[in-house]
Amino acid sequence: MSSSYLPATTDSLAQASEATTPSEAISILYRILENPSSSSEALRIKEQAIFNLSDLLSQEKRAEDLQKLLVQLRPFFSLIPKAKTAKIVNKGIVDAVAKIPGTSDLQITLCKDIVQWARSEKRTFLRQRVEAKLAALLMESKEYSEALTLLSGLIKEVRRLDDKLLLVEIDLLESQLHFSLRNLPKAKAALTAARTAANAIYVPPAQQGAIDLQSGILHAEEKDYKTAYSYFYEAFEAFNALENPQALYSLKYMLLCKIMVSQADDVAGIISTKVGLNYQGPEVDAMKAVADAHSKRSLKLFEIALRNFKAQLDEDPIVHRHLSSLYDTLMEQNLCRLIEPFSRVEIAHIAELIELPADHVEKKLSQMILDKKFAGTLDQGAGCLVIFEDPKQDAIYPATLETISNMGKVVDSLFVRSSKIVA
Repeated sequence: MSSSYLPATTDSLAQASEATTPSEAISILYRILENPSSSSEALRIKEQAIFNLSDLLSQEKRAEDLQKLLVQLRPFFSLIPKAKTAKIVNKGIVDAVAKIPGTSDLQITLCKDIVQWARSEKRTFLRQRVEAKLAALLMESKEYSEALTLLSGLIKEVRRLDDKLLLVEIDLLESQLHFSLRNLPKAKAALTAARTAANAIYVPPAQQGAIDLQSGILHAEEKDYKTAYSYFYEAFEAFNALENPQALYSLKYMLLCKIMVSQADDVAGIISTKVGLNYQGPEVDAMKAVADAHSKRSLKLFEIALRNFKAQLDEDPIVHRHLSSLYDTLMEQNLCRLIEPFSRVEIAHIAELIELPADHVEKKLSQMILDKKFAGTLDQGAGCLVIFEDPKQDAIYPATLETISNMGKVVDSLFVRSSKIVA
């Protein structure tokens, strides 16, 4: 970095943009920032230089330089309005670091440093937004208790200030956090609070899409897949219009809902639409393979799909949870269909028919017997499954109980009437 500074003018910015290499452009921008001038025009040029420099450092994956830049700029922040400082820190530097992969720990450290500095400088507006960002990063790092503690205090503070837009963001984050902790009642309550706050103001499309996506996830968790599908569709439309990466996940969950309501044949139609073709890739291929397995009622194809698309199916907690349920249901239906003609059958034969390992089939059969899915027992000595005939329920007992109940009502009615006559 050169010790001589450059004038804070549009010509200097143009010189940086015309530089032949990123390192040369970065050097020029640093020299613009070293200019001691504090005129309104110089400050405006420096603000633009900071955004350009942040973008270049992000592209060059120089996260630590971005962290140092934030410290170097602290004297400059005292010369500009607090709202502009918040914009530079949040939209410029913090977002630039977030674009660099593998910097989660650095982002957490950076946010904690900013919060500490903002607290000492009494910059409440900036601190609250960075704390919300920090809570989201802690949640991604699975530091749930720390994130929840941070959010609890932040929500009370923001509600007092009645900052609706930030409140929507924090309530949505709290809903996602409680969902990660499997606390569905609190997740739904937080989402309702986010929706209530969002109804009172204009919410950016990306934020509205995030609310719809979370609504779909919670409805899917309650097995209300039709409602979930409509929310995922709304989220997909919002994200697709913005070309937001979340559009792919919204589409993926839409396809999941179709599979879960036994409309797997619709998956191919959705994928082949003009919009669906833009999102072709492993995520969509994974759901297509699952839909194909479900349509054919084939556990073997289901297991092949899970094995071939492990990252897209097993490592996505939302998809994994629902597909585990679907796999169990599909397996139970297949086993019930296969054992129906038999009164006694070898477990090895069932395993051969269903094309799954014998120990896996035996374990599932024992679970089904305990769950009373069918009447039977496992003869492990002979390696057989013995199926009992369903005991026919004698209709006389329910009829007798109903008659006694009706007689009781008649006696009670007569007793009430006789009491009135005596009185």
